[in-house]
Amino acid sequence: MEEGKSGEKKKVMVAIDESENSNYALEWTLEKLRDTIADSDVIVFTAQPKFDLGSVYASTLGAVPVGLITSLQENQKKIASLLLDKAKDKCAKYGIVAETVKEIGDPKYAICEAVEKLNIELLVLGSHNRGPVQRAFLGSVSNYCVNNAKCPVLVVKIPAV
Repeated sequence: MEEGKSGEKKKVMVAIDESENSNYALEWTLEKLRDTIADSDVIVFTAQPKFDLGSVYASTLGAVPVGLITSLQENQKKIASLLLDKAKDKCAKYGIVAETVKEIGDPKYAICEAVEKLNIELLVLGSHNRGPVQRAFLGSVSNYCVNNAKCPVLVVKIPAV
């Protein structure tokens, strides 16, 4: 990607989670767009959903030890860090130096907020290939981002076999 008017590098963000679809989107981007993004700032982003304390309270009959909540939150942070470290290593194998960013919150909102805050010019994310019923109940992060992100969005799907 070319430099912007102010001489700054273009910013490309690949949003990932723990899914195979997300991993495929990152790999696809690195393979197919390597020459295009080589001179860009590449950001690998993940959003970890807020912890559902309601289910923790219910499962412990309302008597949740403080240490349990802290332990669950710390474990969630470690998983996000490992995910981003693995993605950063994958980028390095393609000669791409990537920055990593993690946020806590609903992924679809967190991704769109990060796009705006970081002045992203291209957002890449994977598709979970959910059917219309699952999308209606679970929502679609990619669909939300396509309609709400303040930049072009590239949705990468795993090809059907």
